Amino acid sequence: MKSPVSDLAPSDGEEGSDRTPLLQRAPRAETGDLPNPGIKPASPASPELAAPVCCSARYNLAFLSFFGFFVLYSLRVNLSVALVDMVDSNTTAKDNRTSYECAEHSAPIKVLRNQTGKKYQWDAETQGWILGSFFYGYIITQIPGGYVASRSGGKLLLGFGVLGTAVFTLFTPLAADFGFGALVALRALEGLGEGVTFPAMHAMWSSWAPPLERSKLLSISYAGAQLGTVVSLPLSGVICYYMNWTYVFYFFGLVGIIWFILWICLVSDTPETHKTITPYEKEYILSSLKNQLSSQKSVPWIPMLKSLPLWAIVVAHFSYNWTFYTLLTLLPTYMKEVLRFNIQENGFLSAVPYLGCWLCMILSGQAADNLRARWNFSTLWVRRVFSLIGMIGPAIFLVAAGFIGCDYSLAVAFLTISTTLGGFCSSGFSINHLDIAPSYAGILLGITNTFATIPGMIGPIIARSLTPENTIGEWQTVFCIAAAINVFGAIFFTLFAKGEVQNWAISDHRGHRN
Repeated sequence: MKSPVSDLAPSDGEEGSDRTPLLQRAPRAETGDLPNPGIKPASPASPELAAPVCCSARYNLAFLSFFGFFVLYSLRVNLSVALVDMVDSNTTAKDNRTSYECAEHSAPIKVLRNQTGKKYQWDAETQGWILGSFFYGYIITQIPGGYVASRSGGKLLLGFGVLGTAVFTLFTPLAADFGFGALVALRALEGLGEGVTFPAMHAMWSSWAPPLERSKLLSISYAGAQLGTVVSLPLSGVICYYMNWTYVFYFFGLVGIIWFILWICLVSDTPETHKTITPYEKEYILSSLKNQLSSQKSVPWIPMLKSLPLWAIVVAHFSYNWTFYTLLTLLPTYMKEVLRFNIQENGFLSAVPYLGCWLCMILSGQAADNLRARWNFSTLWVRRVFSLIGMIGPAIFLVAAGFIGCDYSLAVAFLTISTTLGGFCSSGFSINHLDIAPSYAGILLGITNTFATIPGMIGPIIARSLTPENTIGEWQTVFCIAAAINVFGAIFFTLFAKGEVQNWAISDHRGHRN
């Protein structure tokens, strides 16, 4: 039967590789049986034959990993808030770079504030090293983390990655007392721990996520990172105001340890080893993946690194993160020193862009899988369109935010829309690793995330060098550069991405994990 939208969603050349095979009682049609092999058959994986969602092991994994990434990003961004209270205000006053092009929007807030936290004499350059040191550890463990997870499973790797980061966070106040060097070393160690988490999670999803549920499951899982940013920014500010900055690290560190205990007790690396999964759900997952997983013992490094679809993901990931990290690290600076509205005075306002991105990730995951399962759009078509929306949309609104003058309310609106639209990428290039090589998804994410970490290290530095006077014109240049990089990444991915399992990723057409 011809799909009503098959002309709009041409086949990307895959032989049913983006369709969930049914259980044995419902055989699927082969492509060769179709009158026109260029048109996809209506998806045989109807919702009635899929294992139920409610109380399922795969969705329990999605929600538990959601809270894991919530904790991870809380541990990552809380320092940016606490650092304001850790530094002596007399030290930062010398580094004031406020521009006076715009009128003052901030109103003094009279809050009975706790001032018992210890202060340190760290100038702006020192603070930059402290904030950036995380990425120097983070970039090291991406590829090794993906490799280890692909060989021995991601459960323990991800669990101990979060636990290590949480424990190091508890020691942050002690490291600060030892001095700048100790704190930089500690943050680098936290980066080492967090560096294995995304590759490990991708490796786990290669064994858990049916192809037609990938967008939903992964968007739920990784959306925890955005919600962690939404919650930790204002909550860290509240803790600093009414207690002191040391409790920021104690609170989030303890939350991380509690999550680790739940993760170890409730999660398994594969459906085969899960203690409470139903036989029907286990068979559903294993049947859906049987033609996608490789039985090769060694990693095909050379064909992998020569794969143009992999480099399409690398370019897209690098480009997207350039804008993401620019906003994450410099948005407070732009609002405070250029538009002269201190978004730290309104914790909710500082979190709004990431709240929008979180909602967009959840909804776009549902939409992506519905387009593939119900409307028969090809995997490649969905990945391309969602990446274009998630990269070109933010570029347009980022540029618009730089050209609206001193209207801070409109600037916040445009920047929020820009960050929100970026959530579409969670169902675009972000999970394309699982489409082209599910057996090596953790390694592929390690490779792409290694390149995608570079913008977090150099992007803010370049932006700072381009804005010596903090004028609106200088920031327009910063925003335009980020937008241009985003557009280039979107176009490159659209031209060279693939949606089917690549030949180098399977040892034979029937290779599967027993």
